[in-house]
Amino acid sequence: MSGRRWISFPRVEGRASRQAHADLPDGTYERELGREGFSGPATQMYHMHPPTAWSNFEGPLKPRAFDLAAMNEAAASPWDAKSVLTNAHVELGFWRLDAPMPRLARNADGDQLLFLHEGEAELHCDYGHLSLVSGDYLVLPRGTLWRLEPASPLTVLMIEAVGGAFGLPDKGMVGAHAVFDAAMLDVPEIDDAFEDQRSEDEWLVEIKREGEISIATYPFNPLDSVGWHGDLAPVRLNVKDIRPLMSHRYHLPPSAHTTFVADRFVVCTFVPRPFESDPGALKVPFFHSNDDYDEVIFYHMGKFFSRDNIHPGMLTFHPAGFTHGPHPKALENAFAPKASATDEYAVMIDARDPLRVADDARAVEWGDYVKSWQS
Repeated sequence: MSGRRWISFPRVEGRASRQAHADLPDGTYERELGREGFSGPATQMYHMHPPTAWSNFEGPLKPRAFDLAAMNEAAASPWDAKSVLTNAHVELGFWRLDAPMPRLARNADGDQLLFLHEGEAELHCDYGHLSLVSGDYLVLPRGTLWRLEPASPLTVLMIEAVGGAFGLPDKGMVGAHAVFDAAMLDVPEIDDAFEDQRSEDEWLVEIKREGEISIATYPFNPLDSVGWHGDLAPVRLNVKDIRPLMSHRYHLPPSAHTTFVADRFVVCTFVPRPFESDPGALKVPFFHSNDDYDEVIFYHMGKFFSRDNIHPGMLTFHPAGFTHGPHPKALENAFAPKASATDEYAVMIDARDPLRVADDARAVEWGDYVKSWQS
């Protein structure tokens, strides 16, 4: 928390490593207890047993998983997308679109972040035209008028900054060009494709405000801009343009992979990277008790090295307040991975306030996910 002076007194008690996430005492399992995500004070605890080796887990804090790929119903409007997780500051939804949007959309509640999981589409908006492909993030500033024309059935993870906006993280001492250069952000263009979509036909605009939809009717296509200048516009970034921070001697926390920041939540991206090469360094995510953030991961593509029985299109939800970490099979490779690099693409959302599971998500829940640490 800004302005807080944390009580700080680094100590070592009993058998412990001097360097976090490396050179663990023989036969132990490391667990990190941290505040403010991974940016506040923290302690590494060393246990005789894996901290996730529970024999039973009941109650609302249990880890949960949802197969969003099973949400097969298409919707012509983004405002009819399936709801997944929500709180006062962020709303997660999953949207299938299999035909061009017949109406325009405008979000008056906050910025909209679309992540294209499958398919390709053409975006037409106030600012012009932009082609989109799988793996694209698209930030649509609050109030933007837009529609999509999919070239093939489209599946989209929708992340709304309710009442807020998306920005870029402070990259600190690694510099502004680390992870991705802002020059990699593409914006729509007023090109031939945009000019060709102009018409004098009637168009309806669905405007979302406080979760309710209003409809404005125009006797022409209101996407009729001829030019613009400024520094507020939709931006696109593909996951394959992200160059992850790496350390060959230390496993970096998820916050090192932050892509976008909003009010009281962040969006991180996991992309392929070499495993740590130092023989004493952990090669898998460390067990941790993140007591200030709910953690969500959407699995986009690849082999998810810290999870078992997870396929693309699934989403896991780990509420704040319990210890979690890699599955047993991943733990077997904690210091000797079978490959030289990871092969995964995933989107992570860390929310400062508790998230609620929507009814749509309950319908596609994998109820035995909590037991997967026992196998």
